[in-house]
Amino acid sequence: MSTQKLFPTLFSPFKIGQHTIPNRIVFTGHDTCLPENGTVNDSLIAYLEKRARNGTGLIVLQVSGVHETARYTSHLLMANEDECIPGYKRLAEACKRHGSVVFAQLLHPGREIMESADGLKPVAYSASSTPQERFHVMPRALNQSMINEIITSFGDAAKRMQQAGIQGVEILASHGYLPAQFLSPKVNNRNDKYGGSFANRIRFLEEIIIEIRCRTGDELAIGLRISCDERDEDGMSEWDAIEALKHLESKLDYASIVAGTSASLGGAIHIVPPMTHENAYLQKESLALRAGLSLPLILTGRINQPHEAEAVIRSGAADLCGMTRALICDPEMPNKAMKDDADGIRACIGCNQACIGRFHRGLPISCIQYPESGRELQYDNIGTVVHPRRVAVIGGGPAGMKAAVVAAGRGHHVTLYEASSRLGGQANLAQLLPHRAEFGGLVTNLQEELKRSQVEVIMQKNVMPEELFEAGYEQILMAIGAKPYSPPLECMGSLSVIQAIELLSANTLPGGHVVVYDSKGDWIGVGIAEMLAKSGAKVTLAVNGLHVGEALQSYVRDSSAARIHNLGIEIITYARAFGFDDDTVYFHHTAGGEPIILNGVDHLVLSCGGMPNTSPEDEDCWKGLPVTLIGDCLAPRTAEEAVYDGLKSAMDI
Repeated sequence: MSTQKLFPTLFSPFKIGQHTIPNRIVFTGHDTCLPENGTVNDSLIAYLEKRARNGTGLIVLQVSGVHETARYTSHLLMANEDECIPGYKRLAEACKRHGSVVFAQLLHPGREIMESADGLKPVAYSASSTPQERFHVMPRALNQSMINEIITSFGDAAKRMQQAGIQGVEILASHGYLPAQFLSPKVNNRNDKYGGSFANRIRFLEEIIIEIRCRTGDELAIGLRISCDERDEDGMSEWDAIEALKHLESKLDYASIVAGTSASLGGAIHIVPPMTHENAYLQKESLALRAGLSLPLILTGRINQPHEAEAVIRSGAADLCGMTRALICDPEMPNKAMKDDADGIRACIGCNQACIGRFHRGLPISCIQYPESGRELQYDNIGTVVHPRRVAVIGGGPAGMKAAVVAAGRGHHVTLYEASSRLGGQANLAQLLPHRAEFGGLVTNLQEELKRSQVEVIMQKNVMPEELFEAGYEQILMAIGAKPYSPPLECMGSLSVIQAIELLSANTLPGGHVVVYDSKGDWIGVGIAEMLAKSGAKVTLAVNGLHVGEALQSYVRDSSAARIHNLGIEIITYARAFGFDDDTVYFHHTAGGEPIILNGVDHLVLSCGGMPNTSPEDEDCWKGLPVTLIGDCLAPRTAEEAVYDGLKSAMDI
């Protein structure tokens, strides 16, 4: 069967403005934290060029600030001075040489200011002095001279992009940024020509588009990114977006459709929706949005696989599909789809951990499944070794599987030993939690890579390094995982105490009043609490931290917090468990030291992380031997560190 029969629409060309996109796959604009000092650098170029080289049709650059007051983080690109042009030119040439079309995003965030480079609270500007809820910002209302200056700065930035060889610009009126702040009747309470009626509120955005068109002519494509629904009771609805697009349609070459707003915790979830949202979940809204519009539309929203994108386009909901996390996870996805290799595509699981999660920590973008992402300068070519070795990997969890695949890809002769009857380690348990089934894709994807590699896999066999060296192996990678950690609790009675991890494979769940003690703030504590509440138990979630899901990426955490609230689960924070009796659990308040006493308890569930399955004595025994510990048996962390350990250890052989 030919690819044209599989994905005839997805791999057909499409024209936006004067530019023909070779296919309908779009790498939409997203923050990477790769640029330094607000400028394009080699890391960003390598990151984007890899997606271009592998068949991505349209690449939209991450946001570029158009004005000095647009610095909403210390990591964004800036397009407010001519010195930026050479960097953008290098980037555009690198992507265009592979056939991709390159557009740039132009941003002024208004009141959506996260942080500043020097750590001081910056002065934020908006349509009005309406406070921002999520980042707790009170902006200044823009005066007329600053409005004029910002409109001009959009035109200046667009002209610079055109001079750099970039073929289009995309104005961000999505997610509550400055144009949306003018458009919103709940944010904009001005009494001048920019406030009040719809015609006045859209004037700011309209003048930006006119300014760009006057400065750049018809050659530069002009697009608008807009939220089809801000998903907030104080936000704009799909009808607001429809009205805006109908009004601006004749001035635009395309629109890019998203959902949500940065202004609230609930709305922000949709900026990068986690796995709790179904794939292509905005398709229905997009169909309603484009009724009566002839404007080309790009749609995003968890469109992970080529068959999903093909279905979206065929439905008429969009002309092109933003598949950003799919391309972070597998840059080769377009070429694999064109070659009819759907099974070989490493599917994104929507965990948000190393993509948007790393951005929120001020770190360069990556992917828990494909840590090579964001590290292209280091790992784009894994190379072939001159002297292949016999390598044994002990343990078939994410760390072991990744290590085996990479080592074999470099030319080593690799055998992977797994003691159980199933590969995947604790990732197999993670997928059993509510709304976490997709996490199992991590195992599925690695198993497919193993199958395609030259790795010999031996199941249900316990081995130790000493016997493997006797068998002729020259390098051992230990990836035998971790076991649950039990904190030293004072036992003063016979209360039932259970490890959280045990409940994931249990036939029955405990009932009555169950206290879940979560000392990690990760996915296990909140997931177990939700699972127990849904089974009918009365659940108290005691967290040794500031809030529920403290270690989780914020959009994952906030979607979990919403479900926990709706289930009526009681939450206690700043709690460190120190003992229990027959029906009571005792805690210290970690800030003040006062006791917290929970009475009438039937079961205590411990979600306290793990401890390595290797000991200092093991290390002493292997001293002097080429044994490398990776993953949780080195230190219990997350799947991100485990997979990266696997990559790094294999590259070091």
